[in-house]
Amino acid sequence: MPETSESVAELSFEAALKRLEEIVRRLETGDASLDESIDLYAEGDRLRQQCEARLQAAQAKIEKIQLGRDGQPSGTVPFDGE
Repeated sequence: MPETSESVAELSFEAALKRLEEIVRRLETGDASLDESIDLYAEGDRLRQQCEARLQAAQAKIEKIQLGRDGQPSGTVPFDGE
């Protein structure tokens, strides 16, 4: 069953990743019809985008790059979120 953009956004990262893995397995078997494969691919792409966005947000919360006086990266510090 194809997920809507709203329902994809409601999934936890783990649930979205699990569904994405199911879609990949289904597509790899070649058992889906062409129309179903297209729908699965579109759903998988929405799930991939959601997972990627959540990973990027998590990374930004974990650390931010500190720049030295010369403008070059000098390390990282915890991200303060504000």
